[in-house]
Amino acid sequence: MTLRPALKPQRRPAPRPLRAVATRTGSSPATRASRVRRRRRGTDRKPRFALAVTAAFFALLYLPIGVVVLFSFNSQKSLTVFKDFSLRWYSAFLRDEVLLDSLGMSLRVSLVAMAGSLILGVALALGLVRCRSRLGSFAGLIMLVPLITPEIVTGVAAMMLFKGLGITLSTGTVMLAEITFSISYVTVILRSRIAALNPEVEEAAMDLGASRWQALRLVTLPALLPSILACAVLVFALVFDDFVLAYFTTGVDPQPLSVRIYSAIRFGVQPTINAVGTLMLAGSIGLIALALFIPRLFGRRGGLDLLSGK
Repeated sequence: MTLRPALKPQRRPAPRPLRAVATRTGSSPATRASRVRRRRRGTDRKPRFALAVTAAFFALLYLPIGVVVLFSFNSQKSLTVFKDFSLRWYSAFLRDEVLLDSLGMSLRVSLVAMAGSLILGVALALGLVRCRSRLGSFAGLIMLVPLITPEIVTGVAAMMLFKGLGITLSTGTVMLAEITFSISYVTVILRSRIAALNPEVEEAAMDLGASRWQALRLVTLPALLPSILACAVLVFALVFDDFVLAYFTTGVDPQPLSVRIYSAIRFGVQPTINAVGTLMLAGSIGLIALALFIPRLFGRRGGLDLLSGK
């Protein structure tokens, strides 16, 4: 038996420091990475002309509105020189019976148009969702026509229709025209929301003994309540601010507030009109904000979700 000599442990060579591997272009990875970072920083920079165009757009859009709001608090009648802060023109508006009558008419028209468009719009949306035939698809396309048609065309057509039927232009004709125009908004919004509902919930209610009307009243309509309220506020704001339809379908007196303002500024802008415009602006902003906030009261994420049906 022979003994083998013990093997000595071999020492491994110490690792050499890594050297930057030259690429074919003669640059190291570190150099290439720095170039990529510089290139990315260059693409992230916004062009100066884009910022200038954006600033000019917002200035042209909101600066005239700001001037109207500012000079509505002017103590003088001048529309170019602001002297002191005053509520003089708001007080003058509250004492102007003609403008108050026009304001009352606009409120009546808005409320009636809101109620009528909601009743008809909810019924149309339910029918279009549940009608799977070609006729339902065609009716759904027809409902989009008022949304893409210029409002001046709709106003002229409504005026010609009333004249052809021998109907005298009055507050009633304005209400009919506004209801016809607002139905499309309600139908399109509620249709997407109804399509997103689970039909099995309503079917389960009918399986438990509820009639179709009871299932609609106790299941479907409560689920649609946030969207219905948001549509109501939106339609009220749109009708209250509308000018084109009201101009072509209104009578002699009283006139909606928007038409009355247009008639007044043809002979020169009065400081009272600035106060009226500021109040209308504040009311419209408040209504739109309320329309976006209502769904949050019912546990939904926001008012914009009702457009997508989520």
